[in-house]
Amino acid sequence: MKQRIAAAAISVWLIFGVALGVRAAYAWSQARAIPPKDLAAASFAQETGNIAQAIASGRGFSDPFRQPTGPTAWLAPLYPLLLAGIFRLFGIFSLASFWVAASFNMLASAAACVPLYFAGKRISGTALGAGAAWLWAIFPNGAIVPFYWIWGTSLAALFAATILWATLAIDASGRRRHWISYGVLWGVALLNSPAIGSLAPFLFGWLAWRRKRRGMAWFGKPALAACVVLLCLVPWTARNYARFHRLVPLRSDFPFELWMGNNPVWNPRGRNPMAAVTRYGQVREYIELGETAFLQKKWREATAFMRGHKRLEVWLTKRRIVALWLGSADPILAFRGTRSPFIRFLLVVNGLVALGAVAGILALGFRRSAYAFPVAAFPIVYPCVYYMTITSLRYLYPIEPVLMLLGAAGVAAIFRRKDAASSVTA
Repeated sequence: MKQRIAAAAISVWLIFGVALGVRAAYAWSQARAIPPKDLAAASFAQETGNIAQAIASGRGFSDPFRQPTGPTAWLAPLYPLLLAGIFRLFGIFSLASFWVAASFNMLASAAACVPLYFAGKRISGTALGAGAAWLWAIFPNGAIVPFYWIWGTSLAALFAATILWATLAIDASGRRRHWISYGVLWGVALLNSPAIGSLAPFLFGWLAWRRKRRGMAWFGKPALAACVVLLCLVPWTARNYARFHRLVPLRSDFPFELWMGNNPVWNPRGRNPMAAVTRYGQVREYIELGETAFLQKKWREATAFMRGHKRLEVWLTKRRIVALWLGSADPILAFRGTRSPFIRFLLVVNGLVALGAVAGILALGFRRSAYAFPVAAFPIVYPCVYYMTITSLRYLYPIEPVLMLLGAAGVAAIFRRKDAASSVTA
């Protein structure tokens, strides 16, 4: 019986099933409290839903603010196209479309358990892989985001976990088809979430370094994969150049995100310093200027603000770092101020996840793990863009499976130290 229980505990398919069940149960419990009309309407009231509506209605990739503003590159294309396909089959802004999209998100989020399991197994054995996958299966954020954000976030988490596993698995491969597949994986992931691209120089550089240490040809195969990545991006980049007459490799909205976090329209005494920024005002300006001129204006304003308020920028950056990792720029005040036990629970869990990531990096470093660098790159490199712009706890979601892996590695290191201490005492 013990052997059967142990075998079940390390079954990746059981873990996947539990993860999917947890997400489905959370979605069912939340949907019961929301009127169906509100659930369908509110879930798509953002740029992804608006662009998908435009595609499904025959206007093409356009209109990010549900106004007839013409072609856009505001978002990368993959998820809006997937959502447009759902709209075509199940109705635009319908309840059926919401449930299909939310189910897809839940499936993608739960499926991240599989590459996470095999990444952990490669690093330190089955126990680490199963432990990381179990943590992701029951992690509260893992269930919340697929339901409340009809966005490419859940799919990005699956891509990020798969990229980590593929990076760890491919470094010794000499087969050209493996490297081509690796490049395709990166290309498709970037067409869904360009932010993952910040990891590419570090992971590709690590692969080249590993091959060089082994005495293998270090340049050719990583270069082949990189070329495949670029080829995957060419059609979308060419489309953007034809529409806007400037180079937009993936998405165009970075200047606006930078301005949202760095502008004079803010209240330093409020809980949300940027609360004075209204969506209506920005959409009206976008419509008046057009996408290119609007974003150029936001870039000038944001960079001027950052140059002229350097001390303030340090303060804002500190707040963004805390908010990204803990869910609130003032977590202690948020903990004391809320009456919701669930919110308090989330604040505590997010703090533990941050500590676990640090512990995992240190554990892999002290063990001189060959895989310490690529795993540590996720929490160190990926969040940097959000330290400059605006933050939300969901922005960390794509790398949270990797944070579970680091947390599991940190916990495993603690137990190893206790076992070592016990054996010495005995």
